[in-house]
Amino acid sequence: MNELTDEEFTRLYGAWAGHTPKDAADAFSEYDGTWWIAGGWAIEAFTGVSRPHDDIDVSVFTSDLPRLRRFLDGRLDAWTAASGALAPLLPGDRPNCDAVDVLPEGSTQLWTRAGAASAWEFDILLSPGDERTWVYKRDPALRMPLSDALWERNGVQYLRPEIQLLYKAKGDRPKDRADLETVLPRLEASRRSWFVDALHRTDPRHPWLTALGTS
Repeated sequence: MNELTDEEFTRLYGAWAGHTPKDAADAFSEYDGTWWIAGGWAIEAFTGVSRPHDDIDVSVFTSDLPRLRRFLDGRLDAWTAASGALAPLLPGDRPNCDAVDVLPEGSTQLWTRAGAASAWEFDILLSPGDERTWVYKRDPALRMPLSDALWERNGVQYLRPEIQLLYKAKGDRPKDRADLETVLPRLEASRRSWFVDALHRTDPRHPWLTALGTS
């Protein structure tokens, strides 16, 4: 979706509830699949530096969509988000089908809320890979053991910050550059090296490579 001001977003789509990772942990306590926090909250959890948040991103495996839909049924309504459009994913619409058979082309996330008059609760990102392997959705050849891609704090799993930076590099918004500046000094050498190599592989002319001293 195109970048909107906060006022434009709220007018068009409605507000987000402003949840925290603890809220996500409470909401997903009975979900029997693997889930983790991505996005800005994953950055803040790693750095300990407070930053603004528009929403909270919860990731699950794309292959677990039927499991996720069973979990959401009776709890939250799911809406598909793709190409700037939202559409309801009705609970009775092929609930056991794989994502490719039921989601609009290009949709890799679900927005959830309790009802039309309610704020949006969680932005659920659908991730390739499985219980053993993390896979980068923009280059499936880029992968690592899932245990290396996630880390845990207070019982909540988060996406590693160098992976989150790789996702953020495509947007290169002011808040993404701020996250880069906050994370880099805190990354151990091997993690920074992985990020540099991954960015070289996926976008060899990216402006961040200058800041990283590798262009």
